[in-house]
Amino acid sequence: MKPTLKTAIAIAATAALSGAAAAEPINPELARKARAATEKGAAWLKAQQKESGAWSEENMPALTALPLWALAASGLPDAADAQKKAVDSILAKQQPDGGFYVMQERQGGGLGNYNTAVCVTALHATGRKDLAPAILKARAYIASSQLTGETPHAGGFGYDKNAPRAYTDLNNTSFALDAMRRTQSVEDLRPAGEKRVDVDWDAALKYVEQLQSKEGDAQGGFAYNKETPQGQGGAAANPDGAVMLRAYGSMTYAGVLSLVHAQLDKRDPRVRAAFDYATRFWTVDENPGQGQQGLYFYFNIMARALTATGTDTLPKDTGAIPWREELIAKVLSLQKPDGSWANDNNRWWENDPVLATSYAILAIQFAAGATK
Repeated sequence: MKPTLKTAIAIAATAALSGAAAAEPINPELARKARAATEKGAAWLKAQQKESGAWSEENMPALTALPLWALAASGLPDAADAQKKAVDSILAKQQPDGGFYVMQERQGGGLGNYNTAVCVTALHATGRKDLAPAILKARAYIASSQLTGETPHAGGFGYDKNAPRAYTDLNNTSFALDAMRRTQSVEDLRPAGEKRVDVDWDAALKYVEQLQSKEGDAQGGFAYNKETPQGQGGAAANPDGAVMLRAYGSMTYAGVLSLVHAQLDKRDPRVRAAFDYATRFWTVDENPGQGQQGLYFYFNIMARALTATGTDTLPKDTGAIPWREELIAKVLSLQKPDGSWANDNNRWWENDPVLATSYAILAIQFAAGATK
């Protein structure tokens, strides 16, 4: 099926904004080491796969999807069987509503939005055309999960659309928007007569914008979410009565990725402000504002966001920051002898070596320009 003019324009715009041009090549010796580390890490992941095709906690399909995505990105030549088993495991978790999750007794406990966004991204990364029906169903689920109404949550996404109270955050929103933009070309495979599915991008942009700090030392950075004053103790409330949590590194890159998927380019003042924040707090030794918490997700989202903007260096008064090479060198330095990675700090489950290794491989591949 040929794409419509509207779809073709959207895809072309996204490609232009997502760094479709090849990244500047990194140092050849570093590239060689990055490739070797990726292959060793991918081989370790493959060896950890369960007979069921899953990894880690089987009731969290995202924890199988992340290593699947990493294997697909790695190009490991003998991983086809592992990928097929992982795909089958994920497909077995797809619910009638299109979401990928495992039903829980507690309403909203299946983390349907998060799991679905990660799963659909990984399935798409395999390049298998036969997965289009499952991806299309998942896109409909994600689109239906976007909150609406006249509230600060409108346009955003939370962990689960069936949660007992309205809740959204930038992490879930960025995963949902990334999944929808990456898989938008699959809409051209939707059967004739079915309505095309997408999110409300204007509402999503409005939601993301309100999480960007407008002043102070955190200006330009992005916070995880806004909560009511009761939910944040003594935190100071904004004039609208909501509390802005402090901006930090990984959420700032999640904000950048979301802005780009909403089709803003790196010349936009909101993107430039986020770059200014990233430059002021530049480091690969910690997740700025969180220390070692979420370090591997920080590596991952940084690589994905800066790749999406087509940025090879971050501008700084003392000279451009070659973020690709600095990030790759840091990630390589943390690899364990067996090929895995893990965070001693278990915030957000990062001491699970499967999770950390998946994040690390993807960070290397994005930073090296081997995947987009």
